[in-house]
Amino acid sequence: MSAIKAKKSQMNTDLYNLLTGIGRKARGASAELSRVISSSKDEALYKMAGGLIERNDFIITENQKDVEEATSKGLSDAMIDRLTLTPERLEKVADGLREVAALTDPVGEILRMRTRPNGLKVGRMRIPLGVIGIIYESRPNVTADAAGLCIKSGNAVILRGGSETIRSNMAIGEVLRDALTQSGLPRDAVQIIPVTDRNAVLEMLKLDELIDLIIPRGGEGLIRFVAENSRIPVLKHYKGVCHILVDESADQDMAESICINAKVQRPGVCNSMETMLVHENIAETFLPRITKAFYEEGVELRGCERTREIVPEVLEARENDWYVEYLDLILNVKVVKNMYDAIKHIEKYGSMHTESIITQNYSNSQAFIYGVNSSTVMVNASTRFSDGYELGLGAEIGISTSKLHAFGPMGLEELTTTKFIVLGEGQIRE
Repeated sequence: MSAIKAKKSQMNTDLYNLLTGIGRKARGASAELSRVISSSKDEALYKMAGGLIERNDFIITENQKDVEEATSKGLSDAMIDRLTLTPERLEKVADGLREVAALTDPVGEILRMRTRPNGLKVGRMRIPLGVIGIIYESRPNVTADAAGLCIKSGNAVILRGGSETIRSNMAIGEVLRDALTQSGLPRDAVQIIPVTDRNAVLEMLKLDELIDLIIPRGGEGLIRFVAENSRIPVLKHYKGVCHILVDESADQDMAESICINAKVQRPGVCNSMETMLVHENIAETFLPRITKAFYEEGVELRGCERTREIVPEVLEARENDWYVEYLDLILNVKVVKNMYDAIKHIEKYGSMHTESIITQNYSNSQAFIYGVNSSTVMVNASTRFSDGYELGLGAEIGISTSKLHAFGPMGLEELTTTKFIVLGEGQIRE
């Protein structure tokens, strides 16, 4: 074996040993954490929040090293802004942990208790999933957000952030782990993978006997890499190609307000609108006003042939454009013949994320709700509300557009599963 091959083999062995050790510690911690009462988990979350504030100098010093390195490597201003921590941003992260502590603990909830003809009482109880692996990019706040949700739901978590935030993540992780120790909870319930080697992700994705679920958070490239290489179930969404249908019965003032909000308020996120569908019966009146409003907001419009006949300055939308998640002030516009035409378009080009209809017709709203197969379907509301906090989950760990086992924004309940519980009085099976 050449020296290069031997070195590579040794590196792979070292990574395997590192990741296996982390996984085993997490598995042991998850068993212990699953038996911890709610008040003890809440105490740990409050200590975590307090630790972030008390030790913000330490965290920001480490974060500044990441920022300086990112700057020297020529990362974009937007990327550097995402990875930068300030006292104000840390305060918001701490507030998020306190909010999670205030949420109702789903663990132990009894669901659907029924009495069988033989007198057996059969129900389901919510239990933690076990060990959750989270792979993410750029934002060091995810380290605390994800850890808080996992601890509250009784799960151990293994966190693998991007190389650009390794020092920040390690610093935050140290604070969170110290808080667990101070609270009498297992320190290894939160672990940060301490290496930036991409092969560490591949080794992590092989630990199907130690990790129960993988949640990737980041760009489509990262998520596809994880999904293609994981032996562990992956909850994911590749992208958010969200649609709004402006129905023929829509209040046009409402439609304009909602569509502008859905595209302009924050275009670089997965729940912003990427395609606006307009019923042909109102296209000639609605399109001139809405395109004028979009142009005033700096939005580039790309439209179908009928759209460009009505508003000639709109650019041509090519076939591939309908699939694109722009994450920018760019919007596709299409005139549709009817509800069926709109739903077929969403089925072909959508990403099962979020769709909305603007309508004053109840039958049409119900047809849209039942006909669209996305994780969140709305009536007379901006797609920007497709968010765990906005939907009343308190917080979210991500969004799933795969139906097993969660669909849509994932909060505490989605980090649990259920087991059957059976209560008898001596019954035997005949």
